[in-house]
Amino acid sequence: MNCFNQYDFDPTYGYSLEQLLNVAPPAKEPAGFDLFWQKRYHKALTLKPQIHLKECFQTVMDWRVFEISYVSTDEFLIQGWLLLPCSGVIERGFIIGHGYGGRDAPDFHLPFKNSVLLFPCFRGLSRSTRPDISTQPFWHIRHHLNNVDNYILGGCVEDIWLAVSSLLQLYPHLTGHLGYLGISFGGGIGALALAYEKRISRGHLNIPTFGHQLLRLRLKTRGSGDSVQQFYCCHKKQTVQVLRYYDAASAAKRIKIPMHCVCAKFDPYVAPPGQFAIFNALTGNKQLYVSDAGHHAYPLQQQQEQETLKELADFFEPLSHRS
Repeated sequence: MNCFNQYDFDPTYGYSLEQLLNVAPPAKEPAGFDLFWQKRYHKALTLKPQIHLKECFQTVMDWRVFEISYVSTDEFLIQGWLLLPCSGVIERGFIIGHGYGGRDAPDFHLPFKNSVLLFPCFRGLSRSTRPDISTQPFWHIRHHLNNVDNYILGGCVEDIWLAVSSLLQLYPHLTGHLGYLGISFGGGIGALALAYEKRISRGHLNIPTFGHQLLRLRLKTRGSGDSVQQFYCCHKKQTVQVLRYYDAASAAKRIKIPMHCVCAKFDPYVAPPGQFAIFNALTGNKQLYVSDAGHHAYPLQQQQEQETLKELADFFEPLSHRS
């Protein structure tokens, strides 16, 4: 791909596809990694999400549109959208996480019939803003980066868990028929969430971030990753101590459900070795679609996105099967 002239570094980082498929997750994990996340998960399960639904009285591509809010951990109000089909029986549900660009509207093009779709905005972003948290990725990614318990990524993981609780409170018959999809930021957060979430049956991670954090710190990048690297230069020990608990590749080793991933060979914002570290760490049933690039326009982008949608339609079809 002749795109190197746009960057002062190589967004392939010199990795061939064969090398990317051999990037291992971190060899060492911090003490108490599982206990750290299990305690947070079990606490999240005790909370009632206090759901509020408001119909927008509009129909888009055969979807009825609702605004939704629920209360996550730390009494954080999470807002987003809920889509219901205009006709048919609701047989499955999906939670869809967004990238660091936030979300202005639901994704109406997803190929999921007879489904309910929940699009939460992660805390501090888009519709879930709060005055003490910057909406800018450069600063959002640093929010409480000095504290392993309060780092904002942990709260975003909990926002997914409370989204699951919300869907099951609204549609209890969907137990065992829920899926998760997350892109970029939502992909990395999704990997951390799915490692301990037992109520999701299938997952999709698209160019996921936060894979192999110590490797990511060494690979020049743009966006939120660059912000973390700048912070790391002044707070090395502290940053490493926190980020090791928020490593999506370490989390991926614990995901047991069937997974579908899209990983890019070229990406100036989420280094491909980190993306592939997540996929490679998965030990269960998994599928991979290799895209030419992530976070960058490329000639075959529309075609590859359509191919991905077709794979997702097939991959998530089993969620519709009633037991």
